[in-house]
Amino acid sequence: MCAPRSQPHRDDLAIAFAGLAGGLLLWLLGQHTQAGQPLGGAWVLVPLTVTAGLEVLRRVRPQTALVLGFLALVGDQFTSGSLATVLMFTDLVYAAVLYGSHSAAQRIPVVAGLVTVTATLGFIAWYGISDAVVIGVVVGLVTLVPAATGAIVRNHREAAEAARLQARQSIRLAEMDRAQAITAERTRMARELHDVVADRLTAIALHSTAALSLGDPASAQNALSVIRENGVEGLSEMRRLVGLLRDRGGEADPAPVPTLDGLGALVARARANGLDVTVDDARPPGPELPSPVDFAAYRITQESLTNALKHAAPGPVVVRLAQQDAVLTVQVSSPFVDRSEQPQVPGAGMGLVGMRERVALLHGSFRAGPQATVDGTCWQVRASLPIGRPLLSAPAEGTPALGVDQRP
Repeated sequence: MCAPRSQPHRDDLAIAFAGLAGGLLLWLLGQHTQAGQPLGGAWVLVPLTVTAGLEVLRRVRPQTALVLGFLALVGDQFTSGSLATVLMFTDLVYAAVLYGSHSAAQRIPVVAGLVTVTATLGFIAWYGISDAVVIGVVVGLVTLVPAATGAIVRNHREAAEAARLQARQSIRLAEMDRAQAITAERTRMARELHDVVADRLTAIALHSTAALSLGDPASAQNALSVIRENGVEGLSEMRRLVGLLRDRGGEADPAPVPTLDGLGALVARARANGLDVTVDDARPPGPELPSPVDFAAYRITQESLTNALKHAAPGPVVVRLAQQDAVLTVQVSSPFVDRSEQPQVPGAGMGLVGMRERVALLHGSFRAGPQATVDGTCWQVRASLPIGRPLLSAPAEGTPALGVDQRP
């Protein structure tokens, strides 16, 4: 704000012209500030012209203009004197504080105060108290008052500039928060849509393939019934999500949130789709789980069963639930098939990403990958969900790897 300008400001040119014109008019009218000085006549125009020229530099080189202006003012004391020269010097003092460097803006008022006090005390010893007080007031008006005025104006400008910068920073931070909130909400919506749709569409795709390949009308009829059931339930879930997105006023009745209480229906649907699912619920009796934990555990189980339906080899799928030390553990194991050499299906791995995000929001740990067991290698999804910890607004940056293995 106070950095020197490279070119003179047009206002400074106007001030210089007005000061020079005023000084010439006073000289023509014979108006002087002192008499009996060694240099009379037109000599008064020399410091007047120099000071007027320095006014052009009041913003370009404020400190240089002040030093040269002081020398011009001293020279003016040897002439008949001009009020215009004194007034322009006060403006140079003001401009040096306002437009000069920060250190100069701090030093100049102090120097002006010392000059005022020193001049007053010196003239007290020379002339006496009455005359010295008048001289001290004049010196103060010429040096201290414009310096103090410049400091006050500069402080107000710096405070205003700081307020503007803070306001701009607040706007930028608000915009960043809004963008992060939008990104987090889009991620949450994508995760929810994936969990809702993938389960139904997977079942529909598998049973429609079976219906097309089977020659038995009864088996085909049964497959079509399962397809219809999954289609109807999938549409119902989609309507629920769309209704939540459309409800802006909050007047609609809240839709029920899936929890582990619906685990039986989820397992029954998985069995109807052809999975051999066994549930081992070892949770002790106690208070209900917090809603975010309950909902995340349901979705993780649902997505794990969907992945088992799509990728697992024939065999038993085991869902284990345990709760110990305020941590809910969800573990789903299914027969493992190595598909590393087969081409990836578009969108593969999105379910694991969604599960990781759900666990990260709850400060939990997650792992998914092949595990060696006594019965061979199985694919295991394991999520540990702390109970009672606050929910994160978004997955934390730099979250440690929650499982690097992905089922193809």
